[in-house]
Amino acid sequence: MTTKKSALRLARRLDEVGFSDIVQIRNKVIELRAAGQMVHAFHGGEPFFETPEPIKYAMVRALVENKTKYAPSSGIAPLREALVEKLKKRNHLDVTVDEVLITAGGAHALYAAFQAVLDPGDDMLLFSPYWTPIRDMVTGAQARPLLVPTASARRHGLTAALEQFSTPHTKAIYYNTPQNPSGAVFSREEAEEVAAFAKKHNLIVIADEAYEDLVYEGDHVSIASLPGMAERTISTYTFSKSYAMTGWRVGYVIAKEPFITGLRKLVLYSVNGVSTPSQWAAVEALATPQSFIEQRRKEYREKRDLLVNALNELGLDCEMPQGAFYALPKIGRVHKDSRKAAAMLLEKAHVATIPGVVFGAQGEGHVRFGYSVPTAAIEAGIAALSNFLK
Repeated sequence: MTTKKSALRLARRLDEVGFSDIVQIRNKVIELRAAGQMVHAFHGGEPFFETPEPIKYAMVRALVENKTKYAPSSGIAPLREALVEKLKKRNHLDVTVDEVLITAGGAHALYAAFQAVLDPGDDMLLFSPYWTPIRDMVTGAQARPLLVPTASARRHGLTAALEQFSTPHTKAIYYNTPQNPSGAVFSREEAEEVAAFAKKHNLIVIADEAYEDLVYEGDHVSIASLPGMAERTISTYTFSKSYAMTGWRVGYVIAKEPFITGLRKLVLYSVNGVSTPSQWAAVEALATPQSFIEQRRKEYREKRDLLVNALNELGLDCEMPQGAFYALPKIGRVHKDSRKAAAMLLEKAHVATIPGVVFGAQGEGHVRFGYSVPTAAIEAGIAALSNFLK
């Protein structure tokens, strides 16, 4: 007699999909603060400034004008039209309105991109360390992430590294610049190297450009702007980092056929379109003067220099990040295990960081500091760290 399998179980594709350690650390910080303890919070990933007032007022206007009905699932026309102009001017991408799709944040754009192109059994090249959810998104598409160590790949050549880790089942490359958690920025020459590899092996590139406006040395290069790459690249963006709109959940993805039709289906059947008032606020965000972004970038650079120079002085060796708002110092002086090191920093120094291992094996031996906090908070955190390390 055979035993019938229980129907009361999750889909198997979720068996290897976990929850982020970052959430657990955030909860611990909340717990300590609720107990009245000071916590120097370097664990976060949100802009240090508030959403600009004109963007907030645009949301209010949308509400007052009753722009609260269902929007087209692909996004309102004024936003997509404004993005066509933005992409042309700032990213050097020639796209049509039909190739722009509004998503519920950059994470939703990435989720849709992975679901649109990855089949069970596919492999995906992924530079490591990487933003924590990416591996789970790939695994959730029943594909296998192939981790390419970023630091050694940059030292010895990206092409050689990609060749080394690629398999006959490789279908795509996840390409993130500036990178979270390291702040590394791929140069134009490196982008061209990745592009040449993708074209040689007929691969799709999924580009994550969340931190496009936070490059401190050199320029941001959208890989889809390189010759022969537009037709094989799905590019994802967000309003979260440039305009301090993390909670507004507005992002976008651009692609050509056949990918854009698949992406439209995924957005339609996951969220059926993004919040209409939020989209009108995003239209206003795109009208923000470039000087605003340049000023925020200047402030981030000053925060970066303050934190990274202090970390190095304290014996926590740290390369100067070229972009984003994270630093990834070596933490061996505290403990060789990054989880234990982060726990010690939080419990004994009340300095909240993220263990490097959660960003992949290549992050072990490091912790991530986020410097998108007030300057006074960085100074106070450095003082607490200094006292702990004495």
